[in-house]
Amino acid sequence: MFSKKLLALLVLSVIFYGCASSPDKGSVSKEGDIQREWVEEGITDNYIFARGIGAADQALDNKTQKMATSRNAAIVSAQYNMLSLIKGVNLEGGITVEKAMETDSLLATNINATIKGAQVVRSEWTSDDGCVVILRLSKKALKDMGLKMLSK
Repeated sequence: MFSKKLLALLVLSVIFYGCASSPDKGSVSKEGDIQREWVEEGITDNYIFARGIGAADQALDNKTQKMATSRNAAIVSAQYNMLSLIKGVNLEGGITVEKAMETDSLLATNINATIKGAQVVRSEWTSDDGCVVILRLSKKALKDMGLKMLSK
């Protein structure tokens, strides 16, 4: 069961919603602060990118615990953001992935599992031990499920 502190971290990570991004655009400054502006890439020809931000529990004394919990929260946030992005993708036949998931529970299960397997391509910690994570998912993984996405 989630502790109140972990639940608070997850809520904070969703509040600091970071849609999607390219790993080449940077996310944390040299001073350890979160950038005020990010270039969001989202869906490219071959990949879907999503960014998540997780806050560290400042009540923890151990720096490693702070960094680990903030990274875990950032990954959950990025997975949520990636799912939101994927749900809006248009498929052949004029429907979105979200509509397809509503009528096909197996598809919904497979998409959720695929997102959980997305590759972490960047993890950066802020000066207060928060974390920014960027996930990458190959569009091929979605195509292998039978999703026929329309081109950009």
